[in-house]
Amino acid sequence: MRHYRLWLAFLATSGCALEDPHARGWMWLRKIEYFEGFLRQHRSEPSLRRLLFRFWQRRQGKEIMLDAIVMSVSTSHAAEDAPVKNEVRFSRDQLTLILAALPDPAFILTRSGRYAALFGGADHRYYHDGSSLVGQSVFDVLAYDKALWFALEIEKALASQALHIVEYSLAGCDVKGLEAAGPDHPIWFEGRVQALDFPVDGEDAVVWVASNITEKNAVEHQLRLQSETDPLTGVYNRRKLLDVLAIEFDLASRTCRPTCLLMFDVDNFKAVNDELGHSVGDDLLATISAVCRRALRPDDVLARLGGDEFVVLMPATTCGEGELIADRLRQQVSLELQNKLELLSTIRVA
Repeated sequence: MRHYRLWLAFLATSGCALEDPHARGWMWLRKIEYFEGFLRQHRSEPSLRRLLFRFWQRRQGKEIMLDAIVMSVSTSHAAEDAPVKNEVRFSRDQLTLILAALPDPAFILTRSGRYAALFGGADHRYYHDGSSLVGQSVFDVLAYDKALWFALEIEKALASQALHIVEYSLAGCDVKGLEAAGPDHPIWFEGRVQALDFPVDGEDAVVWVASNITEKNAVEHQLRLQSETDPLTGVYNRRKLLDVLAIEFDLASRTCRPTCLLMFDVDNFKAVNDELGHSVGDDLLATISAVCRRALRPDDVLARLGGDEFVVLMPATTCGEGELIADRLRQQVSLELQNKLELLSTIRVA
């Protein structure tokens, strides 16, 4: 109420020194047009109209300004209440059928994690009937860690009052009673969570629309692998190696953690391609990659730099430890290649 008084007082007092009534009326009109946006934002509040009339009683002689404001508010209300052309109105039963036909399920979840309602989920290729969830809590249905994650995401959506988008997975081990019977691989979902403007059963609530994105994620994962790995050997390619080196260099610089880099190639590899053909050379490169992956640690990074050159990045490894690993790799790779073509490999430590 005080906010309105300040605006109206400004309108009523500014320009009062003008003696010409036409000029004064023109200034009122310009002021009213200037504040039309403000009035439009607050036209739905009934206290505004009451305030205007009370203000008019206290400010005699300002009928032009007040009438114009009341007219502006009334016109806005009339436009708002006027029926929209070509508007389609649905009955309650029709709206229920429309909600049930939604392909993705829309859950109404309360702040405490209770399933208050479920709409949609009609695409049975991706979703099972979830009507049994209504009335239960996420802590009744899901493993504790997963249920706690859902509860925290609900809190985030309620706190932001904006659209909250998350990606998450659900596997058999995440659902109580499906540890053995559920899918052996995780199913990925995109959740679009929006806070509701009204309470549900006395609690703040959100609508959570879950979309199955398992196939999309699989395609994205495959494309990412193709962009990061060498198709012949299955190890990282040069592009991915440079990304990993930048990250590891930054980490080693900040933590002073020792890191070792090995580079090696195959002696006389060009002769193998020239004399025995590129298919034999490709088989040798795949063999080298397989031997290295068996011999290296899980945290070590193996990449094909190009041609017959390979790189091994070993975090948390001193130069002395790297030399021992390099010698072991040289022996194993050389033995494997000797069994095939009696070739030797050479490894240099950097």
